[in-house]
Amino acid sequence: MKILRQVAPILVLLLAMMYIPISNSPKKQKKQSIVVMAYYVPEKDYRPDLLPLEQMTHIIFSFTNVIDGEMKFRDAENKEKLQQLVAQRKKHPHLKVMIACGGWGADGFSDMAATVENRKKFVESVVAFNKEFQLDGLDIDWEYPAIPAAGTGARPEDKENFTLLMKELREALNTLERKQILTFASAGWKPYYKNVELLEVMKHVDYMNIMTYDQVGSSSPFTGHHTPLGYIEEKDIAGTPAAEIINEYRKSRQDDDRDYGPRSAEKIVGFCLDQGVKPEQIVIGAAFYGRAWKGVPSNNNGLYEKNSGAHIGWSTYNQIRNEFEPDEAYKRYWDPVAKAPYLYNARDSIFISYDDSVSVRLKTEYALNKKIGGIMFWQLGNDTKDKNSLLKSIYNVVADR
Repeated sequence: MKILRQVAPILVLLLAMMYIPISNSPKKQKKQSIVVMAYYVPEKDYRPDLLPLEQMTHIIFSFTNVIDGEMKFRDAENKEKLQQLVAQRKKHPHLKVMIACGGWGADGFSDMAATVENRKKFVESVVAFNKEFQLDGLDIDWEYPAIPAAGTGARPEDKENFTLLMKELREALNTLERKQILTFASAGWKPYYKNVELLEVMKHVDYMNIMTYDQVGSSSPFTGHHTPLGYIEEKDIAGTPAAEIINEYRKSRQDDDRDYGPRSAEKIVGFCLDQGVKPEQIVIGAAFYGRAWKGVPSNNNGLYEKNSGAHIGWSTYNQIRNEFEPDEAYKRYWDPVAKAPYLYNARDSIFISYDDSVSVRLKTEYALNKKIGGIMFWQLGNDTKDKNSLLKSIYNVVADR
């Protein structure tokens, strides 16, 4: 019995070791998280308490402008609306509430950034603004440095001045007690990046929100995908009117190094990564609106065909979901190369390019798999109020990971 008492503990230990799993496989990696950023323009029936804020990480209230060299609202009523949105953080403590400055056709950036004194005045106004409203950050939407888009002022020096502006904003925002996020909206086409000191700017910001939409504008002489994910190569459009028009552009502008070929999220992300941008700083865009052209022939179901002009400059996804998709005259098609849907109405010769629940899901999966920063979209107010909204499709992908 004495011997058994001495041996028993050893036997128990040996038996226990037999059931301890031994594995040389690496530990399971933590799930990759991404940001989900919603640009938001207050709707007519403004109810921030009804917004699906639990489905996003950031909401970017749009827009302030550069007015008299400072960041201000054009409409004073937006102050109260912003306060109401910030108050929602009590129910959604995870949410980061930011402010966007600029937008398409917003002027004043070039003059503001041109001198040390002008930048100082603007930066001080930003700090005061974000402190007053207890915001979590700022998005600079300068469209575009050194490019006079939509008649905005521009000068060659914008390239260096943009870097200085972002550097000074970063330093000043760091003085606030509440941690600040600094982002900027960048274009989805290569020529933009010749006018910014990309890697220098990226030293001072958290994210670059690439506007991977409006890749084909409403004034384009040919139809196409305005917000595609997939990498579309020249060979993919060969033999179409779109390819012919692009080749004519190149011949008539031989000294122009503009990128006339098909654009997409995958293409511009690859370009930015090749330039040395960190993947975790890249955020791609989804469009909660569509572009439509009229007078489109039925060849290839209207894709990459000529048109007679814009049918609708843009239409909200809510309108597309409720009016166009249920209309039997409109048939939905899927382009596996572009990874994008489109609608074509053969009766009325109308072509519509847009994002739907399938394409935004693929964009979100791409962001997760590529391990880039995340996904953003323009803009929340355009989404359907149905349960199966575009935002819900994005949220479901992130939640399932």
